[in-house]
Amino acid sequence: MKEQRQFERFPLSLPARIETIVSNKKQIFKYKTRDVSSAGAFIDTPEKFSEGTQFKINLTVPSEKIKELTGALGLIECEGIVIRSADDGMAVCFNGNCKILRLKGL
Repeated sequence: MKEQRQFERFPLSLPARIETIVSNKKQIFKYKTRDVSSAGAFIDTPEKFSEGTQFKINLTVPSEKIKELTGALGLIECEGIVIRSADDGMAVCFNGNCKILRLKGL
């Protein structure tokens, strides 16, 4: 089967803080990514999320090089939508409005 992904995927286990609104109630979850690309990520979750669920996602990048250059860890802040849900996690597509921020205090 030919690979159809447009962007290269990297096997990165990053802390992921997910915020969503379900039934008019804000919920926050803490998971880890299995892999990440510039277009999205697969996030390991113990439960299924419905396709189409929208999220705010914060990924912490614990890189010593980033910390050395900036004095802080990196935080990727973006929004995404679940495009596929499986028993062990979900594939999330980023909407393109991602920011890379400095995360102080770690």
